[in-house]
Amino acid sequence: MVTHAVEDEAFVVRVSGSLDHDSAPLLKEACALAQDSGAPRTVIDLSLTDFADSTVLHVLLATQTAHDRQERKLIVAGPLHDVIRRLFDVTGTTECFTLADNMRRALEA
Repeated sequence: MVTHAVEDEAFVVRVSGSLDHDSAPLLKEACALAQDSGAPRTVIDLSLTDFADSTVLHVLLATQTAHDRQERKLIVAGPLHDVIRRLFDVTGTTECFTLADNMRRALEA
């Protein structure tokens, strides 16, 4: 499931459960809304996500690139499930994102 809301001047996208090729479009849609929101930063909360595949990683990388172009912050909030952490580590994309240990820290970033 993917939901979104504005909190503390951040556009927050919350993802729960598993994300794969079939559900990645929901994340892509929420990220597009974040880009259009005008909020100074976007937080993608993956703390309740227990699986994500390369399709999801592609959406996150595209969103990071779009935020960079707009000179806006994108923060990925955890704590990250081991499977999600491994996806970032194995693909060498950990350094592409600003990671926060939890939502409180992400909203303060």
